Amino acid sequence: MEDSAAPGAGSPPANGNGNGNGNGNGGGKGKQAAPKGREAFRSQRRESESSVDCPTLEFEYGDADGHAAELSELYSYTENLEFTNNRRCFEEDFKTQVQGKEWLELEEDAQKAYVMGLLDRLEVVSRDQRLKVARAVLYLAQGTFGECDSEVDVLHWSRYNCFLLYQMGTFSAFLELLHMEIDNSQACSSALRKPAISIADSTELRVLLSVMYLMVENIRLERETDSCGWRTARETFRTELSFSMHNEEPFALLLFSMVTKFCSGLAPHFPIKKVLLLLWKVVMQLLTKQDSLDIYNERDLFKTEEPTTEEEEESAGDGERNLDGELDLLEQDPLVPPPPSQAPLSAERVAFPKGLPWAPKVRQKDIEHFLELSRNKFIGFTLGQDTDTLVGLPRPIHESVKTLKQHKYISIADVQIKNEEELEKCPMSLGEEVVPETPCEILYQGMLYSLPQYMIALLKILLAAAPTSKAKTDSINILADVLPEEMPVTVLQSMKLGIDVNRHKEIIVKSISALLLLLLKHFKLNHIYQFEYVSQHLVFANCIPLILKFFNQNILSYITAKNSISVLDYPCCTIQDLPELTTESLEAGDNNQFCWRNLFSCINLLRLLNKLTKWKHSRTMMLVVFKSAPILKRALKVKQAMLQLYVLKLLKIQTKYLGRQWRKSNMKTMSAIYQKVRHRMNDDWAYGNDIDARPWDFQAEECTLRANIEAFNSRRYDRPQDSEFSPVDNCLQSVLGQRLDLPEDFHYSYEIWLEREVFSQPICWEELLQNH
Repeated sequence: MEDSAAPGAGSPPANGNGNGNGNGNGGGKGKQAAPKGREAFRSQRRESESSVDCPTLEFEYGDADGHAAELSELYSYTENLEFTNNRRCFEEDFKTQVQGKEWLELEEDAQKAYVMGLLDRLEVVSRDQRLKVARAVLYLAQGTFGECDSEVDVLHWSRYNCFLLYQMGTFSAFLELLHMEIDNSQACSSALRKPAISIADSTELRVLLSVMYLMVENIRLERETDSCGWRTARETFRTELSFSMHNEEPFALLLFSMVTKFCSGLAPHFPIKKVLLLLWKVVMQLLTKQDSLDIYNERDLFKTEEPTTEEEEESAGDGERNLDGELDLLEQDPLVPPPPSQAPLSAERVAFPKGLPWAPKVRQKDIEHFLELSRNKFIGFTLGQDTDTLVGLPRPIHESVKTLKQHKYISIADVQIKNEEELEKCPMSLGEEVVPETPCEILYQGMLYSLPQYMIALLKILLAAAPTSKAKTDSINILADVLPEEMPVTVLQSMKLGIDVNRHKEIIVKSISALLLLLLKHFKLNHIYQFEYVSQHLVFANCIPLILKFFNQNILSYITAKNSISVLDYPCCTIQDLPELTTESLEAGDNNQFCWRNLFSCINLLRLLNKLTKWKHSRTMMLVVFKSAPILKRALKVKQAMLQLYVLKLLKIQTKYLGRQWRKSNMKTMSAIYQKVRHRMNDDWAYGNDIDARPWDFQAEECTLRANIEAFNSRRYDRPQDSEFSPVDNCLQSVLGQRLDLPEDFHYSYEIWLEREVFSQPICWEELLQNH
């Protein structure tokens, strides 16, 4: 990961915009700036305030792209020839079992009978025969496109067939075959001996993973017209994926192990794009969906009275529903006014006051810090964490404390940290913690001991797929499942393969960014220290500089990239004769304003960076040291509200460390931060007073956090069943009445043992009391 530790490969502005010293940005101090420095600052201001030619992007953020788009990204363009192969395998088998009819003409019972026969024919010794049957199943999951007339029909029958396949036990059968292929040492050794790995080396795995992905994606999709049987099947399937079935590990852990095995170099033939897509969708199906895009919270943000204990708990839950705690009103496209048709949910619930459209939040620590400074100033001593005693303080301080308490916000994380401290201090009185066996909890338990390897593997693949990464001999080969057996010989073939490779990398970035964000979101809701454990290992694996390196490119070009050929996308390619491709048609691309997956990936990575750095001073300083300000500022050229919001958040937390001159020359950015980002009372983000007095000790801050995480993991997961805090049976009759297994010859020597060990031994009561 050494390559990811140098994100600022591009040259920063001449004025050193974004450096970590508190003395400005290369222009000297105060009035001593050189003329060249002034000119550089003027040009920078003109650049920052110049109108951007990027149009406003009409992008709707969600958990995933549209259903057809998500299915099409499963296949590379190199795989298109295999659609015909799948169809041929199905038709050859189907004609031997059913006479004179097509699949769509069969009754449901006849279809089930045929699927049962297919599953029986999977249990053969011949590897080639198993592959043909698996291809026939894949053709069913792909929608029996040979009998369809339109793309809508293909998608409809694909979903119908996937529910049918699941009800007949197809997923379990393919899971067994997947285990066999993962453990196939012959295939691994054969791939390791080859100088160049191609798509042919992963044929069996690609067929199996494609069937499983189609089933997961089609069953995951919810529609109002779904029958009760399908709704029941969806819940059953979700349960099977979430919990360990038949003493096996959850399916997501098997896919994580495939990722680490691929990155270790032991299985270079694994189709990593399909593995990552399936892993992302399985985790999404594991975990209960949390709506991170609530525009309005359930509670009134503008209440003036101090909440009661119950209200605080409810508001903590509602505030954390959006997981960042600051997005409730801002995800509504803050830089683009909503259309008139989108009326507020309730005029009473959303009564905006004059000024900024949110109420500031105050933490308990903020109140304590304010009172500590006030007591030191007016009475000369402090009272620790006491926020109620205001004796000796002037009336304005009383009013300030009252205002701060009115806006006090208690998050779920604060509650969990306090509970954890109490459990560590008083294990005897509080007893064992009852941990609900939720899907998220089970996933964390399964990932716990291998989680560092999982995070490193994901970031290695992300680094290899990033467009800013340079090809190296020691980097991971992520193109094994996209390169054809025979390399292109014409310019047209080379162009097509180039588009396919770029598209392949974009899909990998999309799946990893979405997966990491999903894990952080749900682990944060489940327990804050689970979130911190994952976050810290991401930071240790250089995730922060890696993301900055990703953004150190022309983001506008990346978002508007045209690495797609619509006529080759599934399901279009299955029902139309492929036209003869020309250089003009390849260069044209689609007519979309932007590439959905690339904009989705950029927002995910920015959200990931926000989650890693929020309230972490040492990690914020990493943003400053890595000169992230100019990199992030360039991303503001993309006119999309959600992306700009997360960029502004990242700039806000480091603004006071960038120097006065940077703030003076970036006033437009400062104004945007003030208008669009929620602020905290007593927050000096725009001034940076006394910032040099605060020490920056990365190791101390991270080590303290790590100690808390390890204590949490040890207390909850490492304790053996017969711990010292387990209950003791003190009833004499119960203890003496227990039946013990004694050796057969014990009764022969019982009297001798009794005389020697009991009657002849004096009892020293004082020593007994001292020892116990």
